[in-house]
Amino acid sequence: MAALPPAGERGPGPEAARIALAPPPIRPLTAAQARARGLDLIDPIALPPDRQLIDRLGAHDCLRLGLLPWRRQGGATVILTARSGLVARHMTRLVATFGPVRMAWADEARSQSAVLAAVGPALAARAETRVAAADSCRDWDQRRILGWAAALAAAVLSLALTAPAVLLLVLLTGTAGVLALNTIMKGAAAVLALRARPAPPAPVPIAADRLPIVSLLVPLYHEREIAAHLLTRLARLDYPRDRLDICLILEDDDTTTRATIAATALPDWYQVILVPRGTLRTKPRALNHALDFARGTILGIYDAEDAPAPDQLQKVVAHFATTAPDVACLQGALDYYNSTSNWLARCFTLEYASWFRVVLPSLLRMGFAIPLGGTTLFLRRDAIVEVGGWDAHNVTEDADLGIRLARHGYRTELIDTVTEEEANARVWPWIKQRSRWLKGYGVTWAVHMRNPARLWRDLGAWRFFGVQMLFLGTLSQFVLAPLLWSFWLIAVGLPHPLTALVPHGWILGLGAMFALSEVVGIAAAMIGARCAGKPRLALWAPTLQLYFPLATIAAYKGLSEIITRPFFWDKTLHGVFVPTTPV
Repeated sequence: MAALPPAGERGPGPEAARIALAPPPIRPLTAAQARARGLDLIDPIALPPDRQLIDRLGAHDCLRLGLLPWRRQGGATVILTARSGLVARHMTRLVATFGPVRMAWADEARSQSAVLAAVGPALAARAETRVAAADSCRDWDQRRILGWAAALAAAVLSLALTAPAVLLLVLLTGTAGVLALNTIMKGAAAVLALRARPAPPAPVPIAADRLPIVSLLVPLYHEREIAAHLLTRLARLDYPRDRLDICLILEDDDTTTRATIAATALPDWYQVILVPRGTLRTKPRALNHALDFARGTILGIYDAEDAPAPDQLQKVVAHFATTAPDVACLQGALDYYNSTSNWLARCFTLEYASWFRVVLPSLLRMGFAIPLGGTTLFLRRDAIVEVGGWDAHNVTEDADLGIRLARHGYRTELIDTVTEEEANARVWPWIKQRSRWLKGYGVTWAVHMRNPARLWRDLGAWRFFGVQMLFLGTLSQFVLAPLLWSFWLIAVGLPHPLTALVPHGWILGLGAMFALSEVVGIAAAMIGARCAGKPRLALWAPTLQLYFPLATIAAYKGLSEIITRPFFWDKTLHGVFVPTTPV
């Protein structure tokens, strides 16, 4: 494990580790520190800094380093800080940027608030454009996409009117191909899941004073109900508090969550980070903004409703300490603490068990690059900075990041730890959430396929194929599902429209493949339930045939939004269901 950075490089210290919801008054301790050092004490809220000086150093470096170039006085630039030794450490850069400099003392939280007040729009723009344009969907041309969609719709309609049988045959052939690949992949995953996995290496003990700082980024938006539960659950994490940096990320205009947090007494290892208003409001934009405030060399992402295992951070730190430097990300498993709230919650739990316990581990063992989950993922800070952070415009920033890390030569590994969260177990909210995921999969595929030759070079042939299967295949599977449902006609003895077009044996073969895919999907869900320690849920696996049609509705909603609202974030409401198992 890399050594800790010098104290002055770690970002805001515990003594001022928050951007307050309203700038706090200057504390007596701050004034005493200034007097002890013989320095002027300056309040940058009452006496605002020179915006041009902030621009010269860079607002993000002001926040990251804890240095605020305040004003020019007496031929020198006054640098405000709350940490002794910091100006001396960066003296070469400061002199090269400003000429003569002089140090003064200031409360760090008030300095950060002053920076936000001075350059909030610039920080918002940085959060929205941190990823290189070539790797982002922000230049999405809606008019061109609309043109392509109209042309495709016209072609399909023309074929439907002039040669409906040919259209049906072409679509079913494509559907059969997608179905075959999906069945083979899921079947192989189920077989691999039944085989013994190699035991993880024994953790290497790390001295307490050598433990890295871990920053936990927790974006919150309109979270009145969940905030108190979140703080209780995060308090159970077993990790030294002086090495823990919990960043609660709030939108500047989110009065609901701000009021909730303002009424809560937060420990010193918490920061409350306000995201300035911008042209959009998404989770990845909030994460990008918070990245400059996070103190840790390891970054973790949690959602508002998460309940991580108490030993999760210990496992993460130990794993990073023993793994190769090119492992930039660790992904934990997700499960639901309200898995028996209703039928939809049971099916959602089975789907997650199949994905995290069966499919995802097998994809890694097969050598594919994997899409990340949006929570319980842990990143080396240097790696996420190198690849440009998150794409603020992508509504599945996690899936995109997984592929982008792989394209930069980094690897993701799974870690044996579980975070429980709330299953979205109401039908329309579930469809809205899934439509966002599938829309994001479509956008992510389109972004990475802008230059297929480059993607092939970055990933190689096998992982290039994996991207097609995971993203395009997943979306196609749900969009084309109604064609597959037509094979139930054969099962109940009714004629199928293909009967007059192709040999009877070919139709039976397609029907058998459809049936096999259903059996494989049920088997994977049952194996996942057993691996998750919820074997009784396996009894509900056959009802997944009624569950996945909801995803087809979501897929068409997502496709329509790719054309009309590609960056719209259909937020999931948390705090609706109470846990049905102990958290």
